[in-house]
Amino acid sequence: MSGVRRVQSGSPWEEAFGFARAVAAGDRVVVGGTTSFKGLVLHGEGDPYEQTRFAIANALEAIGEFGIGADSVIRTRLLLTHARDVDAVGRAHQEIFGSVRPVTTMAVVTGFVDPRILVEVEMEAFLGEVPDGHEEPDQS
Repeated sequence: MSGVRRVQSGSPWEEAFGFARAVAAGDRVVVGGTTSFKGLVLHGEGDPYEQTRFAIANALEAIGEFGIGADSVIRTRLLLTHARDVDAVGRAHQEIFGSVRPVTTMAVVTGFVDPRILVEVEMEAFLGEVPDGHEEPDQS
């Protein structure tokens, strides 16, 4: 399919399951479930705050391959295995996206493919110029 670009991160599951870390199509970049793994190493084991920060960094690295960064993120999904971790996960998200304010969903799930994973992040970003949100639309 022309116009569709894909980024691989080197996750062992990408090859095994046949998926890309991020796909750009049209004016959007979509990042699939991203954890705090880098290669075979899980960063922040047992720490939902650190796992969230690292997972977001991994997802931002993927959209960076398309020349955009955190300011272009329009949606995040935060999946976590324990409701007790909501504050830690939310704090990590706020530290990175507090001024960006993407649409965000946080959900508690039963678990992930590796039981040490506490948090998984999904992300969608806009490839065009992102308005600052404070201007009135042109009505002419």
